[in-house]
Amino acid sequence: MLERTKARPTESIELRFLVPASKAEEVRRAVAPFITEETSAVSWREAVGIAGEELPGVCLRGGRVKEGLTQAALAKLVGIPQRHVSEMEHGKRPIGKEMAKRLGAALKVGYKVFL
Repeated sequence: MLERTKARPTESIELRFLVPASKAEEVRRAVAPFITEETSAVSWREAVGIAGEELPGVCLRGGRVKEGLTQAALAKLVGIPQRHVSEMEHGKRPIGKEMAKRLGAALKVGYKVFL
């Protein structure tokens, strides 16, 4: 039998607004008394420390681990040497469109994540 989940008290929430630029200052003044702290947003890549050129290799390794494959097993599936998989994961070898399609099929993901 399912139990009710105990709700944790929420002390604060985050609200985001889309307002016309001409009304932005008016909205800031209206909500200013309720704001406890100002935060700035960062991209997820910046937050986890992944540069744009590292992303295909990170996706390749993540997909490989998700499927429970070793580099050698993945290499055998796509018909390349294991060292090529290692070089692609470490950003030393580019992943072309055709290779991305083969990797995507082997890892059951869309090939565009490797480009």
